[in-house]
Amino acid sequence: MNVQYEAGQVLAESEINAKLAGAARLWEYWQANCQTNRMTLADAPHSPINSAGIPDRPTLAAPSDMPRRQLNGPENHAALIHALAHIEFNAINLALDAVQRFVGLPQAFYGDWLRVTAEEASHFALLRNHLRSLGKDYGDYPAHAGLWEMAEKTAHDPLARMALVPRLLEARGLDVTPDIQRKLRGYGDAAGADILNIILRDEIGHVAAGDRWFRFLCAQRGLEAETAFQMLLATPGIPRPRRPFNETARLAAGFSAAELALLDPERKAGNTDMHVGNSACPEGAARA
Repeated sequence: MNVQYEAGQVLAESEINAKLAGAARLWEYWQANCQTNRMTLADAPHSPINSAGIPDRPTLAAPSDMPRRQLNGPENHAALIHALAHIEFNAINLALDAVQRFVGLPQAFYGDWLRVTAEEASHFALLRNHLRSLGKDYGDYPAHAGLWEMAEKTAHDPLARMALVPRLLEARGLDVTPDIQRKLRGYGDAAGADILNIILRDEIGHVAAGDRWFRFLCAQRGLEAETAFQMLLATPGIPRPRRPFNETARLAAGFSAAELALLDPERKAGNTDMHVGNSACPEGAARA
């Protein structure tokens, strides 16, 4: 089996259950065969798939067109869970794209992103099942296409991809998840908050994988990694990291204390949430 070809086929799949099954199948195959000659990788440039398969629903809109919702009733509660599920569905495609697109990297690179693919699929399934328990399903609310747009912007270079997807977008998830958990627990959704404990734990590992391969590629090119990251953040159209920063999670994922200070030079006491309990729901709007 050519793993990159098969990853491309799963990436192109638009039927949700088939994509989830494909993600699990690829990871199981990798674990069983990564040390055998039954598995092959491309060793020369090839023609990757450039469009991810997505279902007919949800309707996609620009991030700026998405409504801001307060967690103040069943409809907005379901919309928040839907937004989280949409992030995880896109993360499946982003991890698959890293496998199928970039050639000539160490075998461990592909193993890391196949593991991430399977874990993102598991996260999506957990959130979708929770959404169904609320009487809704994935596709019932509009969603944005911003995550895949970053894949398109970084399709030319694995270094840029590792910097701007795991170390920027997914690291933002580490920052905001504890506050979402507080909101859910305050609303009475302990089950949803517990799902996010699983996701936060795994996402630290996903950001760590991105950090590891970003630093590997920087070293390969003779670049100082944290300086290179700042230069990529200065690219027009790339969002700048902003408060709050979950410092404990980011440090566990590979960010240095010096880099965190550079990202937030005016910070005082850090946000060190790795896990939250049954705290009250803070005031403010939940973005869904």
